[in-house]
Amino acid sequence: MGWLSKIFKGSSHKISEGQYREKYDDDWAWNEPSNSLPLSGYESEDMDHAIALSLSEEDLKKPISTGNEFNVDEDEQLARALQESLDTVISPRENIESPTQNGRIYQPTSFFFTTRICAGCKNIIGHGRYLSCMNSSWHPECFRCYACDQPITDYEFSMHGDHPYHKSCYRDLYHPKCDVCKQFIPTNMNGLIEYRAHPFWMQKYCPSHEHDGTPRCCSCEKMEPQDTKYVSLDDGRKLCLECLDSSIMDTHECQPLYLDIREFYEGLNMKVDQQIPLLLVERQALNDAMEGEKQGHHHLPETRGLCLSEEQIVSTILRRPRFGLGHKVEMITEPYRLTRQSEVTAILILYALPRLLTGSILAHEMMHAWLRLNGYRRLNPDVEEGICQVLAHMWLDSEIMSGSGSNAASSSSSSSSAPSKKGTRSQFERKLGDLFKHQIESDSSPAYGDGFRAGNEAVLKYGLRTVLDHMKLTGSFPY
Repeated sequence: MGWLSKIFKGSSHKISEGQYREKYDDDWAWNEPSNSLPLSGYESEDMDHAIALSLSEEDLKKPISTGNEFNVDEDEQLARALQESLDTVISPRENIESPTQNGRIYQPTSFFFTTRICAGCKNIIGHGRYLSCMNSSWHPECFRCYACDQPITDYEFSMHGDHPYHKSCYRDLYHPKCDVCKQFIPTNMNGLIEYRAHPFWMQKYCPSHEHDGTPRCCSCEKMEPQDTKYVSLDDGRKLCLECLDSSIMDTHECQPLYLDIREFYEGLNMKVDQQIPLLLVERQALNDAMEGEKQGHHHLPETRGLCLSEEQIVSTILRRPRFGLGHKVEMITEPYRLTRQSEVTAILILYALPRLLTGSILAHEMMHAWLRLNGYRRLNPDVEEGICQVLAHMWLDSEIMSGSGSNAASSSSSSSSAPSKKGTRSQFERKLGDLFKHQIESDSSPAYGDGFRAGNEAVLKYGLRTVLDHMKLTGSFPY
């Protein structure tokens, strides 16, 4: 099955540069308002000095007055003009009505004044340095990282939602880490973060791990962290310890599961009367048997089960393998001669797979046997493999429901199936069951994937028995 490839770009923003700025060694750009205001053509560093200059110019242009009342009135006029200028922003092109005093025209000095409110503390910024970003103004000490609550002093910062972050804090919180090597997933040549993800587990890992020899469990397909122990099977497969916990390792150990599945078929009124030999084999023995088989369709690139119709000698696993040094499995096998007494000589299953996966493969191959024993001949691959996958899916569904402790009715076509004798399953085993169902549902091959979806739709619509009757008459699914 395929894996997903994800690419995304991280968040990065820059400080907006205003008309005034100071350049610091760390490339931080601060916006700073001018400390001088245009007052009747004169510039000064503060407002008091500007007022004083204005008064001095006026005094030089007029005769010296000895009356105290006029000076007091003029000061009051100037104070009122100053207060009005603080309340509003006056455009230099606006016409200002000039008050008169004792026949003299006095025109108050016009200037600009902009009030900035800090988006952090909500106080007036006033004179001095300020920061303009996110469409707001900030005191430098008020523009803080949402994660560590420390001021952001870098020229660039990152955003998540409406909150700013240091680039390092954003990386720690949101930059994906590889589930295998536990490092930050590197960017590709275009500066984008690219990673791989399993379509079911959705674990993220560096693309390089697909080619550097990192093992993948042959059952659950997960890539485990690099320090995780695996069991090395003699045919080259790797089995994680979680899957090993419920794996079936030899022919004798598989017999109770075989009886459960025969009862499952009886519950569907599809009893298999013939005693068909069931053998657990290693990969090479399965491939050898597949080459000698004339009938059937095989799911490449790897076949994990086979329903035989020919006489063969098969090497089967006699008893549970021993674990040697380095978690390596030592096989104990013996030859088994198959004789043809009917259309089916044996069912072969790949060993060392978890119980639910072994059972779903066995349910699939049992359906092949049932079809051959009941006169269903010359079916197209998509029809035969599709209905076999439907039975495997139904068995998994019944096992998951019966092993979860839930009395809820199944939503699939397996609602009439016999319950499992196995008790409540572990959370991981239930998750495995969902994975194996997902593998059947998402298979992209024409026979196993498209065939399953067409067969399952027909069973859900018409019922299993009607579908089987229609298949026997027409060789196809009803529509």
